[in-house]
Amino acid sequence: MAILPSGVNLSGEELQKSARKLRKEFLKMPVLALSSSLQYMSLRPGIRYAETVGELSGDIEFGPYSETREDNDEVIVNPRTLYTYFGSVVRNFSPNKIYQSIWGSDITKGEGLKNTEITRAVVAYLSAQLGKNINKVLWNAVRNDAGEKSKDLFNGFDTITKRELDANKLSAELGNFMTIDAIDKTNAVDTLKEICRQADELLTDEETLQLIVPKHVYYDYCDDYQLTVGSIPYNTQFKKLTVEGFDNVHIIPMSNKKNSPFIHLTPKRNLLVGVNQMGEEENIEIARFKAFVLQFIATMFFGVEFESISKERLFVAGIDGVAAV
Repeated sequence: MAILPSGVNLSGEELQKSARKLRKEFLKMPVLALSSSLQYMSLRPGIRYAETVGELSGDIEFGPYSETREDNDEVIVNPRTLYTYFGSVVRNFSPNKIYQSIWGSDITKGEGLKNTEITRAVVAYLSAQLGKNINKVLWNAVRNDAGEKSKDLFNGFDTITKRELDANKLSAELGNFMTIDAIDKTNAVDTLKEICRQADELLTDEETLQLIVPKHVYYDYCDDYQLTVGSIPYNTQFKKLTVEGFDNVHIIPMSNKKNSPFIHLTPKRNLLVGVNQMGEEENIEIARFKAFVLQFIATMFFGVEFESISKERLFVAGIDGVAAV
C-alpha cells in the first residue's frame, strides 16, 4: 500500500475493486470526453465491428388516372458501412504519481477525500484521457493496423472525405463538392456564403444545418464580417454564428479540425459516431504484476462515418485545391 500526500492511503487492491465495481461508468468516460464534438454529431451505440447505414433513393409521383400506365423504376439502397474498430491500451503507472497529478488539479475535493473517491478519480481520469485523445483526431485519423496511437485506430471524417473524393463520389458534377480559394479575413464572408449558395437547395432547406470549419476560418469570418457590415444596428457584437443570408446554417468551429483541407455542410444526424458500450469485449480494469506499479487496461470499439454523401445530405468544400491533390 502506498502512502500519499496528507496521509491518504491508496492501494492497488482498491483500484482493482473500484474498476470492477464501476466498469460501465468508466467505459462511458471516453465517450463523455468527446462531448465538445459529439454535440454536433449523432452517437450510435451497440455497434460491434460494423453496421450498414445509408439511405433509400428513387422517385415516384402521381399522374393523370390511367389503367395501363405502370412505373418500373426501382427503389435503390445506397448503403454505407459504419465500422467500429477494436482498440486497446495497457498503461503501466505508479499510483503515487497518478494521485499527485490529480491532487494538483480540480478533480479532487481536498485533503479529506476518502480512499474510494480517490480510486474512482484515478481510473476516471485515465479513462477520460482516452476520450480526449480520440477527440483530437476525430477528423484526421487514418486507420493503421500496425499503429499504436488514437490517430491509428479508425478513419476520421476528413480521411473518409478524401477517400470518397478520390473515388469520384464527391464532385461538382454530383453536386456535393466544390473547390474554394484559401480563406482569410478578406474573403471569408463571401466564401462561406458561396458554399451555401452552391449547395443543393434541399440541403439548405433543412431546418438546422452545420457548417463545420477550422477555428481560423471562423475567426476570419468574424473579422471580415465586421469590416463588411460596419456598425449597422444589427451588428451588435463581435461574433457571427450563422452564415449571412442563411439563418439556418450555423458556423461550427472545431479545434480538432485545425489544418483541415475541408469544410463540411451537413445536418447533425449525418455525422455518425459509432461505439459499442454493451459487449463483454469492452473492459476497464486495473491489474498488478509488480511491486509499486499497476496496469490500467482498457478495450473499446470506436469509429465514424457519414450516413450519406448525397448532395441532399452533404456538401463539401475543398480549401485551396489541397483536397484534389
